[in-house]
Amino acid sequence: MQIYLPIAEQSLSILFLVGLGGIVGVLSGMFGVGGGFLMTPMLIFSGIPPAIAVATEANQIAASSVSGSIAQWRRNNVDVKMGLVLLIGGVVGSIVGVELVKMLREIGQVDLAISLCYVFFLGIVGTLMLIESLRALLRTQSGKQPPSRKPGQHNWIHKLPFKVRFKRSKLYISVIPPIILGMLVGLLAAIMGVGGGFIMVPAMIYLLRIPTTVAVGTSLFQIVFVTSLVTILHSVQNQTVDAVLALLLMLGGVIGAQIGVRLGQKLRGEQLRAMLAILVMAMCVKLFLDLVIEPDELFSVAQDIGGH
Repeated sequence: MQIYLPIAEQSLSILFLVGLGGIVGVLSGMFGVGGGFLMTPMLIFSGIPPAIAVATEANQIAASSVSGSIAQWRRNNVDVKMGLVLLIGGVVGSIVGVELVKMLREIGQVDLAISLCYVFFLGIVGTLMLIESLRALLRTQSGKQPPSRKPGQHNWIHKLPFKVRFKRSKLYISVIPPIILGMLVGLLAAIMGVGGGFIMVPAMIYLLRIPTTVAVGTSLFQIVFVTSLVTILHSVQNQTVDAVLALLLMLGGVIGAQIGVRLGQKLRGEQLRAMLAILVMAMCVKLFLDLVIEPDELFSVAQDIGGH
C-alpha cells in the first residue's frame, strides 16, 4: 500500500517506511543510541531528498527522546543545571545550522554538504568505536582489566575560568566546554538530523567526567529541546519537515525499540559496540561510493531546457 509524502513529493510503501523505522528502532534499542545517524542515511538511500530526511528525522528524534528523558528523570539521572548550560549552546548551534542549510539550499549544494558531513563524522566515529571495541574484546579474551582513572584526577578543562558547581554531576567546572559541546550538537542536529548523543555522551563522560548514567539522562533532556527547535526552524524557514513520513517512522521505531532492548541484553557491551561500529562504517562507505561513483542515468539541465 503506497502513501504520498506531501513534502518529499513522492509515494512510498507504508509497510516499507514502518519497517524502516522498526529496523532503526531495533538498532537503537540494542545499542542505546538515538538512531538519527542511522535513519537519515537510510532515508537518503530510499530516495528521500537529504534536506527533507534531515528535518524529518529531527522531528522523530524530538518525539522519541521525550519518553527516554522522562524515564531518566524518574531515576534522577538528569542534571538540569548542566542540561540548561548545554541547551544555551544548542540553541545557538541550531540557529546557525538551519541558516546554513537555508543558504546551501539557495545555491543548490545542500545535498552534497549533508552527504559529506555524514561521510566525515560516520568515518571518524565508526573508526574510533571499532578500535575501542576491538581493544575491549582483546582485553576480555586475555583476562586483563581495563585501565582505571584515579579519583580526583583532573584535565585541562578544570583550569578554565567561569566555573559553576553542578551538584547532580558532582562537578565544579567552567561553563565554556559544555556551551561549546552544546553548540556542536545543535549544529549537527540542524545539518545532519541527529540528536548528537553519539558525540555528546562520550564527550560528557570522558572530557567533562560526568557519571555515565547522568550523562545519558542529561543528554536526552537537552536533545528534546534542541531537536524540537531544529524541527520548528526547518519547518518555518526551509519547509522540509514531512509530518506524514515522521509519523510512520515513529510507529515502526516504537515497536522496534522494544525488540532491540531484549536482543541487546543477550550480548556483551564490547560486542554491541563492535557491531555498531561495523554498521556505522558500512553506511559511511555506502555514502562515499554514492558520491564518487558515476550514476547509471545522467541528467543534463541544458538538454532538459533544450527539449522544451
